[in-house]
Amino acid sequence: MAEYLNGIVEAIVFKSEDTGYVVSKINLEKEIINAVGIVPFMKEGQNVKLKGEWVIHKQFGKQFNIEEYEEILPDSIKGIERYLSTGIVKGIGPITAKRLVERFKEKTLEVLDNDIDKIKGVEGIGQKKFEIIKESYNEQRELKDIILYFQGHGMTTNQCIKVYKAFGANARDIVANNPYILSDEITGIGFITADRIAKSIGIEPTSQFRIQSGIIYILNQFSSSGNTYMPKDELVKETIKLLGATNELVDGALYNLTVDSRVKVEKIDGVESVFALPYYYCELGVTNRIITLSLENFRSINADVEFEVGVFEKKNNMKFADSQKEAIVGAFENGIEIITGGPGTGKTTIIKAIIEIYENNNMKVVLGAPTGRAAKRMSESTGREAKTIHRLLEMGVNDDGKSYYKRGENEPLEADVIIIDEASMIDVMLMNSLLKAIKLGTRLIIVGDVDQLPSVGAGNVLKDLIESNFIKVVRLRDIFRQGQESLIVVNAHKINNGEMPVLNRRDGDFFFENKEDVNEILRTIIDLINRRLPNYNKKWDNFRDIQILTPTRKGVLGVQNLNNQLQEVLNPKAKHKKEKELKEVIFREGDKVMQTKNNYSLKWVRINGDGDNEGVGVFNGDMGYIESINDEEKNITVIFDDERRVVYDYVYLDELELAYAITIHKSQGSEFKVIITPAFMGSPFLMNKNLLYTAITRAKELVVVVGLPKALQYMVTNTRSVERYSSLKNRILDITDSEVLSE
Repeated sequence: MAEYLNGIVEAIVFKSEDTGYVVSKINLEKEIINAVGIVPFMKEGQNVKLKGEWVIHKQFGKQFNIEEYEEILPDSIKGIERYLSTGIVKGIGPITAKRLVERFKEKTLEVLDNDIDKIKGVEGIGQKKFEIIKESYNEQRELKDIILYFQGHGMTTNQCIKVYKAFGANARDIVANNPYILSDEITGIGFITADRIAKSIGIEPTSQFRIQSGIIYILNQFSSSGNTYMPKDELVKETIKLLGATNELVDGALYNLTVDSRVKVEKIDGVESVFALPYYYCELGVTNRIITLSLENFRSINADVEFEVGVFEKKNNMKFADSQKEAIVGAFENGIEIITGGPGTGKTTIIKAIIEIYENNNMKVVLGAPTGRAAKRMSESTGREAKTIHRLLEMGVNDDGKSYYKRGENEPLEADVIIIDEASMIDVMLMNSLLKAIKLGTRLIIVGDVDQLPSVGAGNVLKDLIESNFIKVVRLRDIFRQGQESLIVVNAHKINNGEMPVLNRRDGDFFFENKEDVNEILRTIIDLINRRLPNYNKKWDNFRDIQILTPTRKGVLGVQNLNNQLQEVLNPKAKHKKEKELKEVIFREGDKVMQTKNNYSLKWVRINGDGDNEGVGVFNGDMGYIESINDEEKNITVIFDDERRVVYDYVYLDELELAYAITIHKSQGSEFKVIITPAFMGSPFLMNKNLLYTAITRAKELVVVVGLPKALQYMVTNTRSVERYSSLKNRILDITDSEVLSE
């Protein structure tokens, strides 16, 4: 139940300049209370009216949570002098405040508001001091006015601050002219919020701003599902459904967006399709660069590669299969080569052989992968440093907080050969940035498993490149002898071929627990990770080594419920563990967490001192553990991959989620000693062969599937998946089929 309080701001205990979050002491005459909230313009000495609720903080006790804030300005000479003497305006102290009220009496605040130039004549206020006073007073007034205005239209204080930082004093006029600019330019404000504000301030439902913004919103939502374009008819249909607009209005708005070069319309396989510009230009960039790099002359080596392969085989007491030898030789004969294969087919050994032969011939090899975990695994398996693609490109953040890559066409990577692993995870935007940074004459070797799920980001890069039939592709199908001993490897290939896996072989590494009910499946999963598996193998840590992978986010066996249940078992509430609640999630010290979106501005510091000591960027799918929660500083410290320390201000916590259980899609590029995955009847677009294959190939030592035998059978035989719209293959085919290239 909301309450109203009147009082004087006695002290500001803490204030975040970034978020506007304030911890204050309020004098209510009879008592002094603690009050907290996002009130960036609160200053000591203000007379305030607060609306909010009493809450009990675990560390600080009873405090008033401010929902709305209003400053009550004094109207007496004495009150105005006392108010200004508190330092509420930079440049005005007790002496200057006294001189101001002596000159302007009861109209002092009115003068500051409406005719501030008049104070120049007051003793002690020269030009320099006047500028300080004017800037401080105006900024404070502007921010307060903007927050009060936009809060009246349903925006949070945090959103109001973002709007002020983006548009400054003209924010009201800019947004009143086109409220949909909020969803275009302000992170954290989407179309739905902008549309609500537009309705609140009287924007017509048929406004071109609204229709165009709705189209962009639908297109971006479609891209967030992995597509680089959307069929025009589908886009128009979904926009009409969202906005309640007519077909003519949507067609007209789409035409205007095309004329203004905000979207691109092209025919793909005879179907009119609409691209958001970033994906359109990235597909063009990847196409042009792939063709150019493939046809460019590259430095040859004066060595007998087949002989060197034989030397490597003898040195390592092994024998390559024909396809593996083809992959190694091809890496020296082609400008670009793709090596694809499932687990146990020797991709790692092939990479090691390629590196060794190139290095024997004094050529520089650079290794990269899409994620930190994948790069770390590549380093461990090859004995050479591998970096994330973002680190290879030397990603940074400019003064405006926008990310950029230092490496590009003007400053390419210094290498003779670049090898990229886990390429199925690379989306079209990242691939475009990588290819731009590869100088002509550099060989590129792309390694990945095309049967894995496609990238989380837009595009179907690895599959499109393979199916274009333009690049040399080697498919690895033979399983190494050591791989054949593992049922994980054998069953991965069986599942990929649509065959039922071998289950529950004594001393095996692939087990199935038959459970008929979803709640029984849940209880079994919790018991496995909490008790049975750690007891079975004392070396397995149930935090770091055992991972739950599930197809879905919702439901009893979805990520959200699994994480809530597992947190209470694996990291229960305790007096010594600090907590922070955000919406329906409780973050607790010691929790396993995952970053859910790319954040290019978050800074990290390396713990062990190996490699770069610090850098920027935490990416979608990065996993770590909460090291500490600091309520006074309003931040949470997370350790990622046991090596990078990142401090999150509370404002960024919506980018984290618990990670005791994660979706199979988010597990790409990761590897765990043990994975547990449920098998239950769900959407045919989720419960499919592709998803099951990806899940089990994340395990190094053990797989446990818990659930219904018929669900497992269904997943193995179900090849249905959501179609992903990508035109990269078409673009490469169009150019390679043209007469220009053949000449």
